[in-house]
Amino acid sequence: MAGKDNQMSRLNKNKDNSKTSKTTKPNAKKKKGKGKRIAWALFFTAVIAIFCALAGYLFILISGEKLLEQNQDKLTAYGTSKVYDRNGTLMGELSLQKSDPVKYEDIPEKLIQAFIATEDKRFMEHNGVDMWSIGRAAVKDIMARSMVEGGSTITQQLAKNIFLTRDKTFFRKATEMSIALALERQHSKQEIIEMYLNRINFGGPYYGIKAASERYFGKSDLNKLDLWEMATLAAMPKGPSRYNPLKNPDLSKERRAVVLTLMEQQGYITAEEAAEAKKVDYAYTPPERQQKYTAFIDYVMEEAEEKWGLTEDDVNIGGYQIYTTMDVNAQMAMEEEFNNPANFEESPDDVQVEGSMVIINQETGGIVAMVGGREYTRGGFSRATDSRRQPGSALKPIVSYAPALESGKFTKDSRLSNKKQCFGSNYCPNNLHGYSETIGMPEAIQRSENIPAVWLLNEIGVKTGFDFAQSLGIKMSEGDANLSLALGGMDTGTNTFEMAQAFSAFANGGEFKEAFAIKQIKDNKGKVVHENKGSKGKRVMSETTASQMTDMMRRVVEDGTGKNARISRPVAGKTGTTQSGYKGVSSNRDVWFVGYTPELTAAVWMGYDNPDRQHLLKRSSSISASLWGKVMEKAVQGYEAKNFPNVEPVQPPVEEPALSAVSGLTGSYNGETQTVSLSWNPVQGNVQYRIYRKETSESEYTRILDSLGGTSIEDMSAMEGLTYDYYVTAFDPSTGDESEPSNILQIVAVSEELPPEDLEPDPGDTQEPPPVDEGENGEGNEMPGNENGNGNGNGNGNGNGSGEPGNGNGEGHGNGNGNGNGSTPPDNGNGAGNGQDGQNPGDGTDGSGDGTSTGDGGTGGTDTDSGNIPTVPGTIVDPSDPANATDQSQDTP
Repeated sequence: MAGKDNQMSRLNKNKDNSKTSKTTKPNAKKKKGKGKRIAWALFFTAVIAIFCALAGYLFILISGEKLLEQNQDKLTAYGTSKVYDRNGTLMGELSLQKSDPVKYEDIPEKLIQAFIATEDKRFMEHNGVDMWSIGRAAVKDIMARSMVEGGSTITQQLAKNIFLTRDKTFFRKATEMSIALALERQHSKQEIIEMYLNRINFGGPYYGIKAASERYFGKSDLNKLDLWEMATLAAMPKGPSRYNPLKNPDLSKERRAVVLTLMEQQGYITAEEAAEAKKVDYAYTPPERQQKYTAFIDYVMEEAEEKWGLTEDDVNIGGYQIYTTMDVNAQMAMEEEFNNPANFEESPDDVQVEGSMVIINQETGGIVAMVGGREYTRGGFSRATDSRRQPGSALKPIVSYAPALESGKFTKDSRLSNKKQCFGSNYCPNNLHGYSETIGMPEAIQRSENIPAVWLLNEIGVKTGFDFAQSLGIKMSEGDANLSLALGGMDTGTNTFEMAQAFSAFANGGEFKEAFAIKQIKDNKGKVVHENKGSKGKRVMSETTASQMTDMMRRVVEDGTGKNARISRPVAGKTGTTQSGYKGVSSNRDVWFVGYTPELTAAVWMGYDNPDRQHLLKRSSSISASLWGKVMEKAVQGYEAKNFPNVEPVQPPVEEPALSAVSGLTGSYNGETQTVSLSWNPVQGNVQYRIYRKETSESEYTRILDSLGGTSIEDMSAMEGLTYDYYVTAFDPSTGDESEPSNILQIVAVSEELPPEDLEPDPGDTQEPPPVDEGENGEGNEMPGNENGNGNGNGNGNGNGSGEPGNGNGEGHGNGNGNGNGSTPPDNGNGAGNGQDGQNPGDGTDGSGDGTSTGDGGTGGTDTDSGNIPTVPGTIVDPSDPANATDQSQDTP
């Protein structure tokens, strides 16, 4: 059975095999036929493709030759572009700055090599189109699904710049290639590189290598260019604005290093030459030209490139009509004030104090006006957008106070710590106006105290303040994330553009709108190709937070460090000052004022571009606030007057206080710590104290400290060599009453250990004779008395006599002392005198008695109602009454 089964199995197997063989043969034939059809299809496809390619190539050749012939003398496609203000009025035309063409033989060989190494290293080998570069570019374009990589040769760049429209399409690319091939057939490589260098843009309105050399290095002879200068110029075609050495010297230097490396790799220069040329810093300052709206127009060109993809060359010669947000009235007011030297501190030499300003319409985000410097020229370094400076206390509302309110843990009525303290192990900021246990948030902002701002940032967390600043458009770095941020300490710094944009969110009820300058762009045919109706905005804080910040920052302008910014419209804002950074030097590096009206927001910065010990500001933020006010008073006239929404009404003036006056004010100056120490007698009741100060060159007193609970302070903001007057008042926070001033104490801030010849003469110097009070028959010296009319007087004489309005009797013997009594109702005065031999009568006034004697004269005491005024070494008593102050205080550490 087994054999039979095996036999059957073999039969079945053979049957299966026979079936398989019968079905396999026809399938093989079918597959073979199908393969032949595919092969023929591929063959005919290839033939058609080759035919199309040949036809396309012939078309490109013909069209390229035709376009070249038609446009041999054509420089621009549609002419220069025009820029209009917010009302559609023509601001100006983007005129070009061109020089006479330079012949090939007058161009240095290394300059040509720099451009070839950077832009087209196979220039001498290809026929106008580099297929390797095109292939690489095509791969990148496909991966990005857009035209991101040009792959253009120098010849193609020349074709694009002279003959073609500004759009980026595959059709335009093909046309560009056709013209490049035609150029190569009709012109030598030398002629092509000559045309290229005489045509390309080098930033702003400057076209051609000679115009660029004159602009950036002051050299019309190209053979006088150094290697680093050649590399700088060769670095620019990739980004004429970005790598402009005037505008962005650091980026230009980085790009120059790339060019030098490429030249070294391709054998044009040695490694030593490259290394030496990479080290040079750009320091050339071109002659200034008086132009209008330059900074604003330059910003328009940057925005057109960044937001709409138009290159600087496109904007210059594309024949566009660009409608902007600029207000001519505001722009002209800004430029007029920046051209007035009286608005800026005088420099000790020919390096002038610089500045910048930006105005923004907070409702739309439109930029109203912009100045990038006092003598800004097209394509230059714009301090409004390109600089990075520390903002000082102007950053406090952004990183401390607003985010604290927004957190819900604090309100503007919250009490903040104001006592001297350290945060962590080594960060111990100082106040400039003394210390107290606590202080109200409005007072802390108004007086620009440091401790409350740092304490508040520590309470809410550095990240909270850091993130809030970023949400308002302030560019931050990781190094900025520390507590010094509360006082404007930033690694990167900021500028007036960012600060104005950030503060516009406070002015706009907590809604942030990105600033912009271009409303609409039309092409040469009048068709709208780009339009910006303004961003929808994003809410970065509640309306309540914005309202509370506005209310508190109004106090800064009404009675704080920003008084000089007051104009005919409501103003809220914040000052900012950064100190010198040099030990023992009290001058400033930067001064700011950032503020807003219900219509417009603006920021002003002043300082030296490169501050050092000789180039620092003697004045504080009051000067920047003053410039802000002068510009904005004119700028807002073109806008309907409004009021701040949801802001508490300004409190009416308080009535005359009924509190007792502070008495016993004394003080001294410590030269080692450069600190003035003050103390006084307490006043009965639940009162706080306010400290007032006036430097002798100032006409009015400034309130330097509020809400002080104790009876002593240390004023750390006193500057060595200056003289200050102080007085103290008592204040009842429950009623708002304030007392009459205390006695006035004058302190000369001079170190005792300094030699006399190092000190400037001062009215309080004890070496000078004291002032005298003339009587009817003689002279006498007054000293203040107490409430009972008792005082001491120095006089020369002996004998008895009487004088009006008081009577006095005195005796003296030789060089001895005598006493006299005089009276002026209702007070009595006592006097003592020293006598010498002589024959002169003497008279007394105001409670003093003098006697007719054989001495030189004598006086009694002077009556005063303010009590005894103590004197200390280095102090002078000023009996004048205090008035309101003009704030000259610094506001940052």
